Amino acid sequence: MTKIVLASHHRLADGMKDTLDYILPEHVEVQAVSAYLQNVPVEAELAQALEGISSEDQTLIFTDMMGGSVNQACLPHVLANPNVHLIAGMNLPLILSLTLRAAAGPLEAADIVNEINNAREQMIYVNEQLSGSEDDEEDE
Repeated sequence: MTKIVLASHHRLADGMKDTLDYILPEHVEVQAVSAYLQNVPVEAELAQALEGISSEDQTLIFTDMMGGSVNQACLPHVLANPNVHLIAGMNLPLILSLTLRAAAGPLEAADIVNEINNAREQMIYVNEQLSGSEDDEEDE
């Protein structure tokens, strides 16, 4: 079984979970940890989200930013269980692709790296693309 945990500062994780639930209803188990909204340490919120995960279960934790307090709070879980994978810099295309792949079976580290690289390639400054096409038209 694969479990997805979205963890962020404020409500980003809730919004990502809501969108993921809309696009892929009942696909995999998804937990959102929106840190610092209540007077509860993020470590306690993460422990609750990860409760009941066995050492055989694969868990993908997506955080909003590398080196942030939420990301750092996830590190002990990664160090304690080799089936816990931590991905910083979450975005919807990355979460969708890894969630779909995880639904088909456990992911290898190479699969995760490949999907991260694919997500990077989808980040495009559209204005530059538009201005490049105008320059092409002027050259003709």
